[in-house]
Amino acid sequence: MGATRVTETLVLSLLLLLSGSSATQRKKTRAAPRMPCKQMVFYFHDILYNGENAKNATSAIVGAPAWGNRTILAGQNHFGNVVVFDDPITLDNNLLSIPVGRAQGFYLYDRKDYFTAWLGFSFFFNSTLHRGSITFAGADPLNKTRDISVIGGTGDFFMARGIATLMTDAGEGDVYFRLQVYIKLFECW
Repeated sequence: MGATRVTETLVLSLLLLLSGSSATQRKKTRAAPRMPCKQMVFYFHDILYNGENAKNATSAIVGAPAWGNRTILAGQNHFGNVVVFDDPITLDNNLLSIPVGRAQGFYLYDRKDYFTAWLGFSFFFNSTLHRGSITFAGADPLNKTRDISVIGGTGDFFMARGIATLMTDAGEGDVYFRLQVYIKLFECW
């Protein structure tokens, strides 16, 4: 019976020692900065329908607060507006460049007291460079630069995870804006 207890104590001690060393090893791994497995820069161009530009518009207000309408963004930081979009994606900041895909999704203005939006969209690629999609979601406080999450993908970007840094590259009132999207993927398959 005494030998059994000694054996149990040795096995338990060995297990504790092994689990402690792997936890220490995990902490060391987390502390090291991770390098992206893929980095890309794209631009997408959003032209909001304003009642007169139906031929060129790539986005439209589909929801508005009671005091608003669907051709002009509401006052008070556009609070309550919901916009859907199908924007061209280019490799440079020229709207007339050949598109490499489409940015499709929505943004909604979700704060009355501060100019901010929430985004949910995907980049759909069907070019010689890339095939598949990258999906993004997150809050956009509309600062000079801001980060949103890459939450998945298909094709060349199957199960991608990472960060996309957005920067407003140009704008013309509420009708046109261009975003530069710097994508850093940390999980590539």
